[in-house]
Formats: sequence, C-alpha cells, structure tokens
Amino acid sequence: MSDKATLEINGQKNEFAIIKGTENELAIDISSLRSASGGAITLDPGYKNTGSCESGITFLDGEKGILRYRGYSIEELAEKADFLEVAYALIFGNLPNAEQLHKFHSDIKTHSVVDDDVKKILDAFPKAAHPMGVLSSLTSALTAFNPSSVNVDSEEDMYNSVVRILGKFPILVAWTMRKKKGLPLYYGDSSLGYVENVLKMMFKQPHEEKYIQNPILVNALDKLLILHADHEQNCSTSTVRIVGSSHAGLFASLSAGISALWGPLHGGANQAVLEMLEAIKEDGGDTKKYMAKAKDKSDPFRLMGFGHRVYKNFDPRAKIIKVAADEVLGDLGIQDPILDIAKGLEQEALKDDYFVKRKLYPNVDFYSGIIYRAMGIPTEMFTVMFALGRLPGWIAQWREMRLRKEPIGRPRQLYIGETERSFIPIKKR
Repeated sequence: MSDKATLEINGQKNEFAIIKGTENELAIDISSLRSASGGAITLDPGYKNTGSCESGITFLDGEKGILRYRGYSIEELAEKADFLEVAYALIFGNLPNAEQLHKFHSDIKTHSVVDDDVKKILDAFPKAAHPMGVLSSLTSALTAFNPSSVNVDSEEDMYNSVVRILGKFPILVAWTMRKKKGLPLYYGDSSLGYVENVLKMMFKQPHEEKYIQNPILVNALDKLLILHADHEQNCSTSTVRIVGSSHAGLFASLSAGISALWGPLHGGANQAVLEMLEAIKEDGGDTKKYMAKAKDKSDPFRLMGFGHRVYKNFDPRAKIIKVAADEVLGDLGIQDPILDIAKGLEQEALKDDYFVKRKLYPNVDFYSGIIYRAMGIPTEMFTVMFALGRLPGWIAQWREMRLRKEPIGRPRQLYIGETERSFIPIKKR
C-alpha cells in the first residue's frame, strides 16, 4: 500500500501522507490541504470522518465491539480494577502500584474540601434547576476559588490540579442531589474508599447515626463509573479539548464538557430511557405494543437505550453492566412497574428477530438508568452520575492536549450565504 494519498482538484494533483496508528488505523494527513490546493477544505458535518487529534488514551473499534483504556481491555478493568485505579491509568498512562494508588487517594482526600462560598452559589439556584446546569456552574465557579493558572510544564502543578478536582467534584455531585432532594449538605467520610464515600455523601439521612454500605451497590456504581470513564473523541470530550486548546483552565474546560454531556443525544440518553419507560407506564405498560411501534417506520416512537451509533455489533460495556443490573435488582428486591417494563423490553428485544438481525441490543445507557433508579437516584441526576464517571477521561484528554502543545481548535466552514450586496437605506418617515 502506498504511504501517500493523492487528491486531484482542478487538474492539480496533491499528495498527502497516510499515517498508521498503533492499532493499524489509517489517517490521511490533510493539515497542508488549504495551502497546497489554493484554499480547498474538506466538508465533514459532525466530524464523522475527521480525526481532530492523535491520542494515546482510548482505543475504540465499534465494528468489533472493542474498548480499551491505555491498552487495557474494558472487560478486564471492570473485573479486576477499581475506579481510582482506572482514573490513574487514564490520566497518567499506566495502572498505579500500591504506593502510587495509596498516595493518589490520600492526596484526593486532602483536596476534598469545597469553599463555603460555593454553598452560597448552590443556595442561589431554585430547587427546580436541572442538576446538570447546577453542576456545570459550580465546576466553573471553582475557578474563582483556585485562580492560579496551571503550569502545564510542571508535573507537580499538573498532579495537584488533578487531585484537586477529583477531590472536589464528588462533593459537587452529592450536593447537587441533596439540594434536589431537600437534604442538608454533607462532606462525607475521609476514612472510606472513593466510591463508598460518594454513596454516603449522596444518601446519608440526617437521622442516621451510621450509614450502612451495600457492597452490591458499591460494586455496581464502581463498574458504572469505570465503564463511563472515557470513550474516545465523543461530543463532550472533544468540547473539553477544544475549549482547553485556547489555554482555558481545567475547571472551565470541564464545565464546558459537562454542558455538552447534558444533551439527550449524548449523556442525557440514560435519562431519556427512564422518561420513555415512564411514558410507556402511563399508557398502560404494554411492552409488545411499543416494540411494534419501534419497528413501524411510520411511527415517530423511538426506542431509547437500544443500539449504539459507534458499536455496530454490540456494546461491550452493556454486557458487563447487565450482570451488575441483575445483581442490584435481585439484592434490593424492588417492586417497581418501571423496572418491570424495562425488563420486559429487554426480554422482547433479545428474542425478536427484527432487533437481533439489526443488532439493536440494550446498551449501557439502558442498564445504567435501571441501576440508578433502583439505587434511588432521581432521573434528573443520571447525567450527573455519567459526568462523575467521565471526569478522569476529560482530565486525561485535557492533560494530553496541553502536554502535546496542540494548536487552538479552529474548524473551517463552507459559506453558503448571500454574496456581496449593497446596503439600501430605508426611507424614514
């Protein structure tokens, strides 16, 4: 195979290098296209065929159902690692040894205090405010209480900024939910593990002397956070990188990523699943009726939580989290018509030829929504939990982008507006 690609424009041939990644992916380097071709650009709405960067963080092969963080398979990480180990690997490149992990967790706990003035900002939000809007605002507000810019050439500065946000972000998540539920704010327990502390901060009731951890819920949340930790150059991750490319700080870049994640086509998908299940319940709960509607191309109904725009075969994360979902529902023994409808849709889809042939299996959003509901997390908080899991991935991508000294993001456009025209003054009365 040639190591060059040839593009002919108006009779002029231009050659561009073909670059091969470590997993044999191919990319045509068109960085010199405009200068070489007299101003021509490529047009790729949604950037579906455009690589915005070179990255060593996450490898994803949607055709084969492969997802790896730093070379480690998602299946092995979900089985053997905990969330902090995965966070460390994503951010710093390798899984930590025991000493590194202990220091990492200890340093995170050291930075787990949020300035009291942040509480005042939280208090200013109405109770009806969407948690993602609250979280994005509070994350951006952290900049005001940590005004010094990060020296990206200093390993110490970079490390301190990482542990600082990993320490404070779970508190913002928990406070956001407690505000929603009308509970007093709580800082948590520094003697607990990272995920255990998240659960305690979210769910401890004022009257409880001791919060009892459920190991099945801890395990399920740990796995969910791992599965959501990174997913290559998706909408929110690309947002973090392009905002960071202007040399905006880490907190501001993360706030932008949270806002991008908010949308129902991205992180809001698991919330959309529960809203769909609620609608089916209100209409009588007939799963067969809605499976038929999903197959009817003339029907506007859309089955949320099935299939994936990247994974064309199966979502490897869904296989992992389905087991955790079954464990959570089995352990809690919850009687909930919404969860019954979810299991009914799952069973119908797994045996229906229409869905099987099209590989429209339940995805990670479907199962994560079920788990979060069973745990007692409000539907509006689902995307916030997604953000908590995605945090180390965003940090890793921001850090990589800055260390590689990538240029500021500046996409081009193809102008389709009016050509030059004259201004005609209106006749004033």
